[in-house]
Amino acid sequence: MSVRSLFARADEVLAQRYPFVLPVLGYDTKAVEPAIDAQTMTIHHDRHHAAYVTNLNKALDALPDLHQYTLGELLMGMRKWPTAAQAAIRNNGGGHANHALYWGLLAPGSTSSTAPSGQLGEMVARDFTTVEACKAALKAAGLAQFGSGWAWLVKTATSRLVVRGLPNQDSPLLEGELPIVGLDVWEHAYYLKYQNRRADYLDAVLARINWDVASAQLKR
Repeated sequence: MSVRSLFARADEVLAQRYPFVLPVLGYDTKAVEPAIDAQTMTIHHDRHHAAYVTNLNKALDALPDLHQYTLGELLMGMRKWPTAAQAAIRNNGGGHANHALYWGLLAPGSTSSTAPSGQLGEMVARDFTTVEACKAALKAAGLAQFGSGWAWLVKTATSRLVVRGLPNQDSPLLEGELPIVGLDVWEHAYYLKYQNRRADYLDAVLARINWDVASAQLKR
């Protein structure tokens, strides 16, 4: 069984309905070292991501009309839902979806996954010229994010690739954009190993992105 098949894909998590479930990490917590240490992986997945799932379920407990919708539908239609639910969907639903993609992007992959190929490779070449330029834009967005948030490579409604920095756990899906690569720059994602050296963390993660997983986002 390949590593690719072990973890829950981001689209599988977006298809979840209430009650939402924390996906298994699917690979050893040491598998991402030295980029990310095992202790950080364990705390990040087992506590932080789990808390988003728990809090999302709590918020929707008393809103049975929303139980029929998938996580993706809840995020993309967020402004339609009762005001009491919107913050929980944005923050906790976004946190659940964002981390599902993040774990996949960190998953150990073959040597062929170290650079985008196929459709994604063509789009990166068109919109950034080189993979290194794309990575540089993602790093710049991560460094520029004030406080907690994410740096995103997204596909827009006009099928262009752009890089955006979004605060907190905001998902690109809130604005109708498809997340391709997401870099978590909350301090809990890197502080045990890197302390305030966010740039070093971004370099380490960008060097080990599983581009096969990123490419699969275009097929949703």
